[in-house]
Amino acid sequence: MAEIEKLELAAHRSDIIEDVHTLIEKYRAIFGWDVPDIDENLANRLILNEVRQAIDDIQNE
Repeated sequence: MAEIEKLELAAHRSDIIEDVHTLIEKYRAIFGWDVPDIDENLANRLILNEVRQAIDDIQNE
């Protein structure tokens, strides 16, 4: 990756992290509607694994 792209990405890194947190919270809330006594840590891990899989799928397209 060229230096300018690395700098641009670094400038947005905190936004990307915040967006991923928001995405996990969104899906954890959906889990919570379906499973009232949800284990939040387990739900977070499951959701994050799905996000990783989705990213891998998109990268491999």
